[in-house]
Amino acid sequence: MKFHCALRAACAMFALTSALLADVVETKNGARLVGTVTKIDGSHVTLATEYAGTLTIKQSEVVSLSTEKPLNVRLTGGTVLQGTFVSAGAGQVQLTGSDGTISTTVDQLAMTWSPGAEDPAIEFHQRSWVYEVGLDITGKSGNSEQLGTAVSGRATLTSSQDTLQFYTALNRQESDGVKSADQFKAGVDYANNFSGKKSWYVRNEGGFDRIKDVDLYNVTAAGLGYDLIKSANQTLTGRAGLSFRYEGYGTTAIEDVRSAGLDIGFAHRIPFETSVLTTNVSYVPAFDDFAKYVAFHESFFEMPITASLWKLRIGVSNAFNSAPGPGVKELDTTYFTRLILNWK
Repeated sequence: MKFHCALRAACAMFALTSALLADVVETKNGARLVGTVTKIDGSHVTLATEYAGTLTIKQSEVVSLSTEKPLNVRLTGGTVLQGTFVSAGAGQVQLTGSDGTISTTVDQLAMTWSPGAEDPAIEFHQRSWVYEVGLDITGKSGNSEQLGTAVSGRATLTSSQDTLQFYTALNRQESDGVKSADQFKAGVDYANNFSGKKSWYVRNEGGFDRIKDVDLYNVTAAGLGYDLIKSANQTLTGRAGLSFRYEGYGTTAIEDVRSAGLDIGFAHRIPFETSVLTTNVSYVPAFDDFAKYVAFHESFFEMPITASLWKLRIGVSNAFNSAPGPGVKELDTTYFTRLILNWK
């Protein structure tokens, strides 16, 4: 009997001690939740518990909040403090730290993060570069001789609000001493997500295609974008804007192209556990004659190899010109298997 009483007393003492050492969140409906507050983001309070896993509570429903360990706190007015929360009742809290005590309300808590960690606001807006270089070489000897080389490069600067890309590619193919491909392009693309799913963009791409007798081409465009799908499982972004297209030919038999027009495009991305499927489509018609347009499509599947820096990219690209020069086909299709080196 004495043993059972002692055991019950010890369990009660343990439960009381655990409650005293835990964070407590109380809601408008009278619920009292005990655990560890891991995050407050201005709309929700995240509480880690042993009995129900991670709970997400609407911040507007919280009337009492207290924490055992200090947190970094940013208020809606921009003030940043470090300390522990003590409930003052009716949605009021006191934040106590080394610099003193400040009284505020639960709805004024814009963000919290652990001491020593990066401020999420800074991390959210921080930009970082990612680089990649791709190479594929094909060859054949015997009854026929063939050598093909394709080199590409891309540098991408990203943050939560914008993306800046610089890219370039060179493709040379030769069969039995006759060139079948001699192309080069370089471009820049900038997109800024100014409001939720909405964005604006500017882009410019130039290069040459000696097989098609194009000495120089250039497309400059600007417009608006919208995320038709934006989730962790896939993204689909549409673009619509205005463009100016120039194509200068190396022969007087073909008239140079100088025309304003539309710029329409789609970018689709589906990430998997270790790989990704990407599709990009663009369509640039001319205002003076909508039957004259250029279109581009590329789809590729990318997967890691052994090391994290190396990837294998398998895909197809199509370049279509509705009004090519004499003796030149409208559509060029390229199938590729490319080794990609990427790093930050």
